[in-house]
Amino acid sequence: MAEMNYQEAYEKEHLRCADLAARIADLEAKNEELEWKLDRIKNHPLWKASRPARDCIHWAIRQKDRVANCGSLRGVLRKMDYKKRERKAMKQFGTDSFPTAEEAAAQRAVKFQRMMKISILVPLWNNDPTFQREMLDSVMNQTYENWELCLADGSDAEHAYIGEICKEYEARAGGRIRYQHLKENGGIARNTNACYQMATGDYIGLFDQDDILHPTILYEYVKAINEQDADYIYCDETTFHNGDINKMLTMHFKPDYAPDNLRANNYICHFSVFSRKLLEGTELFRTKFDGSQDHDMILRLTERAEHVVHVPKLLYYWRSHPGSVAAGISAKPYAVEGARGAVADYLHRHGYENFRITSTRAFETIFRIQYQILGNPRISILIPNKDHTEDLKRCVTSILEKSTYDQFEIIVVENNSTTREIQEYYKVLSENDKVRVVTFKGAFNYSAVNNFGAKYATGEYLLLLNNDTEVITVNWMEELLMYAQRPDVGAVGAKLYYPDKTIQHAGVVIGLGAHRTAGHIHYKQSRQNLGYMGRLCYAQDVSAVTGACLMVKKSLYEELGGLDESFIISLNDVDFCLRLREKGLLNVWTPFAELYHYESVSRGPDDQGERAERYNKESEHFRTKWKKVLEKGDPYYNPNFSLDRSDFSLKI
Repeated sequence: MAEMNYQEAYEKEHLRCADLAARIADLEAKNEELEWKLDRIKNHPLWKASRPARDCIHWAIRQKDRVANCGSLRGVLRKMDYKKRERKAMKQFGTDSFPTAEEAAAQRAVKFQRMMKISILVPLWNNDPTFQREMLDSVMNQTYENWELCLADGSDAEHAYIGEICKEYEARAGGRIRYQHLKENGGIARNTNACYQMATGDYIGLFDQDDILHPTILYEYVKAINEQDADYIYCDETTFHNGDINKMLTMHFKPDYAPDNLRANNYICHFSVFSRKLLEGTELFRTKFDGSQDHDMILRLTERAEHVVHVPKLLYYWRSHPGSVAAGISAKPYAVEGARGAVADYLHRHGYENFRITSTRAFETIFRIQYQILGNPRISILIPNKDHTEDLKRCVTSILEKSTYDQFEIIVVENNSTTREIQEYYKVLSENDKVRVVTFKGAFNYSAVNNFGAKYATGEYLLLLNNDTEVITVNWMEELLMYAQRPDVGAVGAKLYYPDKTIQHAGVVIGLGAHRTAGHIHYKQSRQNLGYMGRLCYAQDVSAVTGACLMVKKSLYEELGGLDESFIISLNDVDFCLRLREKGLLNVWTPFAELYHYESVSRGPDDQGERAERYNKESEHFRTKWKKVLEKGDPYYNPNFSLDRSDFSLKI
């Protein structure tokens, strides 16, 4: 009898999976058909001939949309004025940020307790003479003077002028420049390792032959060493073109050390300076990762470091020219495989197996990492609900019909519903063995409702979910679970959209918004937007994720006492995530678990009447409780960004 029940269950599940696979295949076929039709249209002579007219029409539509998005023509003008002021503000990061003669003299006169010698390593190969001189000048002009420059030159005979230029500067540097011409060019990794053999400094810095350092960068780094005991340091950077650092292409204002970001994307990049002690027993650059040897090195050394410090100042200028990686990864396609190999090697060292690393739509070396799900743990999905039958039905139906992960239970926490429709729907749900309805009788308190529901959960993982959500990606639970199962991770959040396919949630930044409590980044951006520096395309560490879709180990939830019930409606999720962060855990947001979130449909907006008053009180409570954390700022949101906007606009 038991075998027959097992066989029936197996066949039922097999049919469900087959049906799901068939639906996916049908959608893919329809997509291919539409793409074929679109290609026919685009390649038609009339379509090509009508492009000027279409451009004019699209321009007019964009202007109309801009007015709609900004509320009025005045809003458009205000936004244009902001962008104009932002472009003007960008100038502060170029030569305008260089110290005056008096400021430079004052920095040179500073005597730190630890006057560390920094050995700057520059591998040379057939460099442009102008680039070579500008690079050397940027080192010679440093306001911190306890440095040495180690140059290993693999240039061929046609570029012998490189050696001549280096010897000219060597004569002027008072013994601080060490130059060696190599018998043969060994590539970036071998040439840099040759530089390292010459180095005598306490700290090592890695510098590219065609780039430029800000005059104060070494001063700022030694200051970080003395004040924060930094043993690995990096800064913000920009790419520039036409030989003018004021002509910036991309300004990269980075987060503080974020391990998941670094696995997916070498966001640290330039300018790495680290304690020589971190290299004990290991190599600097490994030739098997040539092209992405820096990503490999950064992964290895940051995991050894005790104090990785980010100096949130734009202090490195990365020259973009034909043949440089800054001009495009296509210049060095082997770098993609090198980066993938470096990340795989790192994951193996940390005990991960059977993972998958693939390039994302943002960039070939920005990766999606899919971890192996360990075992088949049960997930308890908690959905608070009051009335709103259609919302709940849409949510539950999407879970049951679209999810490929089947080891879950749904616990609907009923709270003071009054309609007959919802009671009838509850009867329907009671017939499904994956769904339970439990009743919380007190006044609505989002934290208390979820804490109550968690008591009925039988799963190893809790998934807090709003009743006004709808599943989009079929493997959404797997994408959340692969992070939630890690011992170093607290909460995991998903990418949520409004019905118009603009972004509602892509991670939470503390201090953001008018109340200076917390806000969502990339808010209202298009679903297809790549995000600032591709950040909408890879999983990353954030301070908090929204409780509208939040997965966490049940053991962690219970250890923290669940959500803080003093936050009745708002900010309880952020408070919970910050308490996880206090325990040294990472909170992760992934773009690969996607849902619609019909926010405010079920409870209305927070900026009107009693709700506004309540939100103000809870905001004050949050600011008081997390005063020191807020003053320090969000480690994953660069302080050069405005806290008044969610689109990574510069602070003006």
